[in-house]
Amino acid sequence: MGIERLLKESRRKLERLTPQQVERALGEGGLLIDIRSDNQRASDGIVPGAVFIQRNVLEWRLDPSSPWGDPALARADSLVIVMCDEGYQSSLAAATLQELGLSRATDMVGGFQAWRAASLPVEPIES
Repeated sequence: MGIERLLKESRRKLERLTPQQVERALGEGGLLIDIRSDNQRASDGIVPGAVFIQRNVLEWRLDPSSPWGDPALARADSLVIVMCDEGYQSSLAAATLQELGLSRATDMVGGFQAWRAASLPVEPIES
């Protein structure tokens, strides 16, 4: 299986959201997880209210059964929206979160770049 096939299969499981839908979901209690690198966040800014979790520990922090999980975030009933820079990594990550029991996990079409292109709020990262 190549990466394109894996990406397509992952996305088939998701109800992907546009940036505008994500903005509405945030207002209704949805959780936006930013998995972009420190460098990307520092140069491009952040989405207000997004929670940063490094990609390499995402599953451990959000798995409700993980001893390394964050109880405030690792809730199977939550709408969890994963955001990367352009919407590729996030699709794979969200599909994995569904496998871990977060049935409402999804991602944002186009990632942070689509959010910014839609002129939605972006803040500089605090140092």
